[in-house]
Amino acid sequence: MAIPAHPSLVVYLGIAALVVWRLYSRVRRMVGRQKMSDRRTWIRIVFFSVLIAMLLLGSAVHPMHAAALLGGTAAGAALGWYGIRLTRFEQTPEGLFYTPSLHLGIALSALFIGRLVYRGVLLYSASGTAPNTFPSAEFSGSPLTLLIFGILAGYYVAYAVGLLLWRRRVVPFGPEIPQ
Repeated sequence: MAIPAHPSLVVYLGIAALVVWRLYSRVRRMVGRQKMSDRRTWIRIVFFSVLIAMLLLGSAVHPMHAAALLGGTAAGAALGWYGIRLTRFEQTPEGLFYTPSLHLGIALSALFIGRLVYRGVLLYSASGTAPNTFPSAEFSGSPLTLLIFGILAGYYVAYAVGLLLWRRRVVPFGPEIPQ
């Protein structure tokens, strides 16, 4: 006879499966050959810039949080420009392609996954404690989490800008390349 699963465990497993699937697709995208897409590149720039601005606005009352976010964003931007220098670009009859640096992609993915696992374990271990023992505001507003998010967001924005600059050099005023 099967033992019914606890509802919170089912929710955690469902969320974990979704996170693993998204991480897999993200890591695959960061380390493999990709077709250049202006639309996806602009979406990445706008999305991460808005997230940075919103987090910065939300952390304005905590100078350490804002400093961590800004410091991470600056470090990420520097990594993004370094990553563009390591990227292999291709112009083929099928379109424009680029292959990001394998080592940099793996390092950034490992940083992100490691922080997610740490926070997940922390959240799961805190779920059995008394309601006021683990303040949720502290959980979501950790300077280390903001630093790591800033590194990733700064990297994505700078890397995307670098991709657009490369594309403009290769196809300055020609017809739009099919996406």
